[in-house]
Amino acid sequence: MSEHDEDGYHGPATLLVGDAQLPVEVELRGHFQPIDGYYHWYGRIAVDAALTEHVGGRKKSCEIRVGELTATGEVSDPDPWGRYRITGTSTPPFTVPKTLAEVEAATA
Repeated sequence: MSEHDEDGYHGPATLLVGDAQLPVEVELRGHFQPIDGYYHWYGRIAVDAALTEHVGGRKKSCEIRVGELTATGEVSDPDPWGRYRITGTSTPPFTVPKTLAEVEAATA
């Protein structure tokens, strides 16, 4: 798979976990999976003490907001550097090109 087969976003986001609303930095990617017919997105959340306090190293359902875009997902256990993984299926919290013109504009 080449770098052009994935969409993505890197920057600020708001993560809602339980009753907490946390400003976080994320690096997200995603791709359409033709086998199951869904768009799968995933990534890492930068080290954040407030997130660690609310999640406690366990999987938790969440909502993530990037600007006006919102998606539901799951925060899972942290990696050795303290960054939590986040995953979701279907509409991602970032813009995905949907037409050939949008794809060409994104790669220009």
